[in-house]
Amino acid sequence: MNTPKKFFIQTFGCQMNVYDGQRLAALLESRGLTPTANVADADVILLNTCAVREKATNKVYSALGRIRRAKRPDALMGIVGCVARESGADAFKRVPDLNFVLGPQSYHKLPEILDNPDTKLLNIDLGGLEKFDALPPMTRSPAVAYIPIQEGCDHCCTYCIVPYTRGREISRAPVDIMNDVHHAAQTGAVEICFLGQNVNGYKYQDENGTVHRLSELIRDTAKIDAIQRIRFTSSYPTEMTDDLIDIFRTEPKLLPFLNMPIQSGSENVLTRMNRPYSLDLYIDIVDKLKAARPDIQISSDFIVGFPGETDADFDQTMAVAQRVGYINSYCFKYSPRPHTAAAVMPNQIPEQIKSLRLVTLDAALNEIQRTFNLSCVGRTLDCLLEGADKTGRHLVYRTPYMQQTIVDAPAGDTPPTLARIKITDANKASLRGEFVA
Repeated sequence: MNTPKKFFIQTFGCQMNVYDGQRLAALLESRGLTPTANVADADVILLNTCAVREKATNKVYSALGRIRRAKRPDALMGIVGCVARESGADAFKRVPDLNFVLGPQSYHKLPEILDNPDTKLLNIDLGGLEKFDALPPMTRSPAVAYIPIQEGCDHCCTYCIVPYTRGREISRAPVDIMNDVHHAAQTGAVEICFLGQNVNGYKYQDENGTVHRLSELIRDTAKIDAIQRIRFTSSYPTEMTDDLIDIFRTEPKLLPFLNMPIQSGSENVLTRMNRPYSLDLYIDIVDKLKAARPDIQISSDFIVGFPGETDADFDQTMAVAQRVGYINSYCFKYSPRPHTAAAVMPNQIPEQIKSLRLVTLDAALNEIQRTFNLSCVGRTLDCLLEGADKTGRHLVYRTPYMQQTIVDAPAGDTPPTLARIKITDANKASLRGEFVA
């Protein structure tokens, strides 16, 4: 009897990439392959990639170098996703061993190389929504099901490569989205996370001229008994419409947590980033959200060292971080990306200044996060099981604010997927807790 072939997937980047990795795995499993964590055992090796920063692209090519030394000579190896779209045919020049290079909207073409392993396959077309119809359904959903509701982005921030790697913004039909939601609920999902590069800008006009929005998707999803938690990421400030703010007030299944990147606290920098909102508008949206849902907490993304950023600009970023009190944020040094306007802007910031600003902002954000985590001690929160820790002695749960919460694994019992957990201790990175009967 032939031994089933095996595949290895390594995923880099955002939650959209996590979803892509899950669908790639389902595609390969539908063709009889089984997953392996060992590159040397794999017949098919995929790197599912992110190109949002230069460091992310470099990580992919470093990983390819390690994999080339470990893989079997006859194994098929390729990259899919944003680095594939960014690199195109040059990827074959950089890594001659590659068998396929597939963009984020063409990875459903993978069977072509499986059926013709002696060829090279390059497809980085921006085909829109074709992949959603072409991919086989997942037979088992994870507890947290990521559901893309759109592809691409129209905002064209001057630092961002996403419009190049994923194309212009296209919203999926609500019937297709809700079919995915129902399938996820029927196959194990407890939480739905709606995904999009500009997720709250979701807008679909049907044949009758009716416009469907994200708030409608949330309301329809909340009616499904199996789904207990709903969230969405990542949001654009000017797309935070009143109907969406109001649903935080009215829908308890919608988590009191929102990622709404500001990127910079300086309006001068925001203008050069082509992010057309004022600081007053952003703060007004935060205030409206907190009025609608007093327990809501906000996270953000920040870029430091954007071309032309002065010390005064950076001080304004520090001030807005304290003003909003972001509980969980990511900050990055600006890195020039190909196909973006900021890459050729004057007044590029020296690396040492970017590094110093990153350390300074990181320290402030970590302290804000630590303070919020400590404020949770003594509270009892409804938490979702993520899995066991590396030791196997503890379980990891996620609070409604996405905090990692560590509890002792119950002896001999199957742990609950959803649990009420009393928070007993905290640090800047995580919480400790105990089950409440």
